[in-house]
Amino acid sequence: MLIGLKCRNCGQRYPIEPLNTCEECFGPLEVEYDYDAIQERVSREKIEKGPNTIWRYADFLPVTGRIIDLGAGFTPLQRADNLGSILGLDELYIKNDSVNPTFSFKDRVVSVSISKALEFGFDTVGCASTGNLASSVAAHAAKANMNCYIFVPADLNVAKITQALVYNPHLIGVEGNYDEVNRLCTEVSGYYDWAFVNINLRAYYAEGSKTLGYEVAEQLGWEAPDRVVVPAASGSLLTKVWRGFKEFERFGLIDEVNTKVTAAQAEGCSPITTAFRTGEPVKPVRPNTIEKSLAIGNPADGFYAVKVIKESGGTAGSATDAELIEGIKLLARTEGIFTETAGGVVVATLKKLVEAGEIDSDERTVIYITGNGLKTQDVLAEYLPSPIKIKPDLEAFNTQAKPEQKEVA
Repeated sequence: MLIGLKCRNCGQRYPIEPLNTCEECFGPLEVEYDYDAIQERVSREKIEKGPNTIWRYADFLPVTGRIIDLGAGFTPLQRADNLGSILGLDELYIKNDSVNPTFSFKDRVVSVSISKALEFGFDTVGCASTGNLASSVAAHAAKANMNCYIFVPADLNVAKITQALVYNPHLIGVEGNYDEVNRLCTEVSGYYDWAFVNINLRAYYAEGSKTLGYEVAEQLGWEAPDRVVVPAASGSLLTKVWRGFKEFERFGLIDEVNTKVTAAQAEGCSPITTAFRTGEPVKPVRPNTIEKSLAIGNPADGFYAVKVIKESGGTAGSATDAELIEGIKLLARTEGIFTETAGGVVVATLKKLVEAGEIDSDERTVIYITGNGLKTQDVLAEYLPSPIKIKPDLEAFNTQAKPEQKEVA
């Protein structure tokens, strides 16, 4: 049951309205629930009888009206023995969110925020995006029959622009990086009576990410893992995965949570990792990486992400552009999962942290793959071999293709 909003800094409370900033200290607002009321309504059995989407956890989400549901959530948690064997991990799992309706985890947060926008009576929605959010907002707005304005950096990956445009939103390419796009959207949201999912609806939007904690715990047999590795952009996803685990613990759905939360960032845009490693405050940086979806140089939840990492006993790492490309290829050839660049960052960071002795081999580890590789094919083009071209006959195949058989264990 939703009570209202509460400032994460000073604790000032606000009503259930499209607000995201505290008037007292300018801190971010977060949704507050009546946990006692929720406790009376939830159980493992009730959850298990729910739909195979994020809305099986409706009691934990801030929506009371019509739900815009394209089927996001309850994505596979896959045992990754091949990858684990190479990395030296005994029990590795992949939470594969690349198979959501628009092929990224953003469908979770957007389903919640678009539903909330309708509840508030908005007829127009928008967002600032590095790509995945753009297509998700456009798709859900189409389903909700709402007007839609999408703002993205003008140099965004072609595949992500194409995917967003197919849903017929108003798409605006801004000559600047994500932080500049976001500043523009903040101005627009103050001028027009529009619902920007990651600005004036951010408090509600972010709650959708908790379901990535809920699902992993449920899919592991109602247990939290020993460690999670989460891609970090604004830092919100990381904090909400942790909140998901802790809320399940609060309601007695799982035992005590001892999960070490670990952040993965691109080296060319790693303010959260840098802050954790140096012990200094999160400092804005100018992104310089091929990884566009994580390229937020001034992360809104950076402070809270570092706090969660420390509180949970986790760590943080980063990967170069070359390393993330190898991470994409490694995941594909070992587990058959084609991830976008953010997933490459996760795999590469995991590999480096294991090699550095920061992740133990016997930890039950879950990595979050949040987007599909079809979205960022352009970055791989020069790193993959060309196909072998032959004449259409057996001799050509035998003499030119040099067939080799894999050894089967």
